[in-house]
Amino acid sequence: MIGRSRPAGRHRGGQPVTAVYRRVWDGPARAEAEVLGSVSPGWSVLYSLSMRRFFGLCAWPSPQAVIVSDDTVEGLEQRMREAETLLILRMPTAESLGRAA
Repeated sequence: MIGRSRPAGRHRGGQPVTAVYRRVWDGPARAEAEVLGSVSPGWSVLYSLSMRRFFGLCAWPSPQAVIVSDDTVEGLEQRMREAETLLILRMPTAESLGRAA
């Protein structure tokens, strides 16, 4: 086999080439993650095939990485909103920084 190119699909020497069915694993869950990511600016939303969980990674500047996860896309969205609220509550104000507002 070294040095010879292989045709695409299942094959054996002397047998005709047959097409291989390409399986899309967890297609609906991956589509839900894509939709949530598109309607949530500031977040990257992923679906883990190995863990069967949704993950949200924040894309805004923060002192620490913010990663939330949940088993459902609805639960992940709720956790994302909670993380945003906590970040806003912890954000320093102009008065606390010693600046005039």
